[in-house]
Amino acid sequence: MNQSPSRRRFLHSTAASAVAATAASPAVLRGEPSAKIEILDQPHTISHQSHYYHGWPTLTRLKSGELILVWSGRREEHVCPFGTVEMMRSRDDGKTWTWPRTLLDSAIDDRDAGVLETTKGSLIVTTFSSLAYDDYYLKKGKQTENEAWLAAHNRLPSDEDRKAELGEWALRSTDGGVTWSERIHTIVNSPHGPTQLADGRLLYAGKKLWETEKRIGVCESKDDGATWQWLAEIPTREGDQFADYHELHAVQCASGKIVCQIRNHNKTNHRETLQTESTDGGKTWTVPHEIGVWGLPSHLLRLRDDRLVMTYGHRRPPFGNQARISANEGETWSGALLISDDGAGGDLGYPSTVELDDGSLLTAWYEKRPDGPRAVLRQARWKISS
Repeated sequence: MNQSPSRRRFLHSTAASAVAATAASPAVLRGEPSAKIEILDQPHTISHQSHYYHGWPTLTRLKSGELILVWSGRREEHVCPFGTVEMMRSRDDGKTWTWPRTLLDSAIDDRDAGVLETTKGSLIVTTFSSLAYDDYYLKKGKQTENEAWLAAHNRLPSDEDRKAELGEWALRSTDGGVTWSERIHTIVNSPHGPTQLADGRLLYAGKKLWETEKRIGVCESKDDGATWQWLAEIPTREGDQFADYHELHAVQCASGKIVCQIRNHNKTNHRETLQTESTDGGKTWTVPHEIGVWGLPSHLLRLRDDRLVMTYGHRRPPFGNQARISANEGETWSGALLISDDGAGGDLGYPSTVELDDGSLLTAWYEKRPDGPRAVLRQARWKISS
């Protein structure tokens, strides 16, 4: 099954319409010069705890060269009350990984984890909390005989207490991840978290999940992630419902333009990636437009040579993870490059990618394998050739 009840709930939890925006979207252009991919290290499992379900990771590379991977861990399944935010490190370009460390274990389910090192050296880890396990299981009489589920659910005594735990959150570390702040409200959430802008701000493209006022757009932090303020709405394409836009990620190009991609569940271009751009630092955005890519959600990376790489899950045959390259700041994208294509089904994806010192790329994702009961973390190293 390609989409769980919990994911459907998150992706259909908003119902208002967005404020229309300003600039017209560029035409869909194709014909980007072809690119090829060479797999240097074949896809393989890197998680240490196969008895847990691992979900929705994000990978980042620090200025020191160390790699940080975060995800929702210590889970029983895709929807359950046990989710935590986990982190592990690699000091050898992903050849080996440390034992996981739990960064957050709230009284309800902690899900999709993003991570970023700011230019000031702070680490920002994002997540959101959810009660989908209750709405889709316990309230419907399912799992009520599961003592562990009920014990976890009853860590808080009332529905009101549990609902008070809902939110979009960040954890912040200023000492390289040794110690972490209390939860910081980020206003919006999206799986891979915020991006750093050239002017020093952090820009977070995402969605308000639990507030009464539902919005999709961007917020910003001017103090290195310590506090967040709403910045701008992203417009809705004619005929679309903004409630069916989800799981955004943005990156700033060399020119200063910001490219943001969106998981789309509207009827037009259903389950494709849409794209919107800003040329004024995120204050206004073009109307989202198609780019000819089926797959979701996307992670964007700017390479040292200023090309963009988008990586995304492909939840139909061939099940796996794909990449595309742009040499013109997202105006056009290459054909699909297969990072992995041996998935057992649609419970996989959320890949994110970093560039290593030798110019190769490392991509990490989650995946439920045919030979194991629960989803694991996997990675592959590859390079672009043309």
